[in-house]
Amino acid sequence: MKFLRLIFMFTLVALPFGGLAQQRDMNIEDSSEVFLEEYSDTFQENFFEALKQKGIENYDKAINLLLECKLIDGSNPVVDHELAKVYLIEKQYSAAQDYAISAVLSEPENLWYLNTLVSTIQMQGSSLDQMDIDIPMDNPTLIENLALIYFKQQNYEKSLVVLSGIKNSEFTEDLTAKIKDSMKKKEVKVKKEEVKEPEETKENPIEALKVQLADLLVKKDYKGLAALSEQAMEDFPAQPYFYYINGHALNKMGKHEEAIEVLEGALDYMLDDVPLLNNIYQELVNGHTALNNSSKANMYLRMIKPGF
Repeated sequence: MKFLRLIFMFTLVALPFGGLAQQRDMNIEDSSEVFLEEYSDTFQENFFEALKQKGIENYDKAINLLLECKLIDGSNPVVDHELAKVYLIEKQYSAAQDYAISAVLSEPENLWYLNTLVSTIQMQGSSLDQMDIDIPMDNPTLIENLALIYFKQQNYEKSLVVLSGIKNSEFTEDLTAKIKDSMKKKEVKVKKEEVKEPEETKENPIEALKVQLADLLVKKDYKGLAALSEQAMEDFPAQPYFYYINGHALNKMGKHEEAIEVLEGALDYMLDDVPLLNNIYQELVNGHTALNNSSKANMYLRMIKPGF
């Protein structure tokens, strides 16, 4: 068999890239196609079995099979990338970083490989610019990809800093415009939330609701908490705190599927409140754990940022 087509699916929460994705010839949000040419039957069997084992969360077996592939072809970046992703899932960050670096060195302009490396470093509480890593940071496409990754993460300031260090082009102009537009929308949303009530309304209704919810929370009145927070969500749909409280109450009432739906909705309105985001992720962990969705629970558990 001369060519084997392998479809890799990545699910990352972020904004779509539109035309920028076509410029990169790949989109982190969509599928990526990797072509494997004329490898031995043993290599192919081990590789696809490794993907299967990873899919059913048998990560140790997936790693062993991928290492068998490395013995057959030690310089294959696709294998290095898959190893990096599995080690990342297993929180073996040092090994994940080593294989991710190897993949990027083999194909510096590959967006997927760089994205995995950036994720691995971020999971260690650092960033690419803080690490002394021997990768070709003078490669313009690699730098453009890095800016694109930060944009997708909604880290607009960092994306602009990266773009400022490379030559102006159609890509940089397009991405800069998208960043500024996203920042403007974010600013407008914040200002709308900060608009004061008329003078005759002495009490801030959002803060008043939070006080009432806090009282119900202390009393452990989860039924009342769910009802009031649901009304608060309807009245103030852009306030993620009310979604968090509603999800918390639903989890306590054993309505885990409803809780997960509400909590995932809260993520659409999150800005820079890391403690609240951590609380939402923890409630998602609780909901998925109760439903025996260990993969989802672990995914959200890894998203919790330490120190907040």
